Amino acid sequence: MSEFKTLTKQGLWENNPALVQLLGLCPLLAVTASVTNALGLGLATLFVLIGSNITVSLVRQWVPQEIRIPVFVMVIATFVTIIQLLMNAYVYQLYQTLGIFIPLIVTNCAIIGRAEAYASKNKWNYAAVDGLMMGLGFAAVLVVLGGLREVLGNGTLFDGAELLLGEWAKQLRIELFSLDYPLLLAILPPGAFIGMGFIIAIKNRIDAKRAQLHKTEKTVTRARVTAES
Repeated sequence: MSEFKTLTKQGLWENNPALVQLLGLCPLLAVTASVTNALGLGLATLFVLIGSNITVSLVRQWVPQEIRIPVFVMVIATFVTIIQLLMNAYVYQLYQTLGIFIPLIVTNCAIIGRAEAYASKNKWNYAAVDGLMMGLGFAAVLVVLGGLREVLGNGTLFDGAELLLGEWAKQLRIELFSLDYPLLLAILPPGAFIGMGFIIAIKNRIDAKRAQLHKTEKTVTRARVTAES
């Protein structure tokens, strides 16, 4: 149980693939102009991470050490093809919007990194949880950055949600304020870099505060009071 708790903390916060490892930044910065795009790519990456981690863990004892990386890439490419075909069939407009960044999931260092560093050395259930938490951590950063850019750029949230969730999701669209013209700085790649920088800075600030608080509590706990004779 403690291992699952550690994997959860590592994936969602302490070793987040986007905020700490700074992996997968190319698709993260390119497609997060809206929450819908970010959520679509985040779910696709989550599916690939879980599937590839489980598969790598199950076959690890039969894969020679010399060819493990090509085999892992083949496994990842298989799951990327599956998600690509599913998105093409069921969310075609979103699939077109995300474009080349769906097949590029194969080259996402966060996925091959988890396959090599964790899944190839642990049981399938631990590998599955590791993939789930790393995928959720990556998807969370995508959605936060996408929401920030969408609000600043267009004044909306969940615009185009029907592309991912179906026609009923049109009612999820929220218009926070109206803009005569979109704020291009937020929508274009420079806005993604700036937004990502702010998110990383906030995380680092929170970690610093937590470390300082932990140090203070530890000092108080160790303090001793001796009575005068």
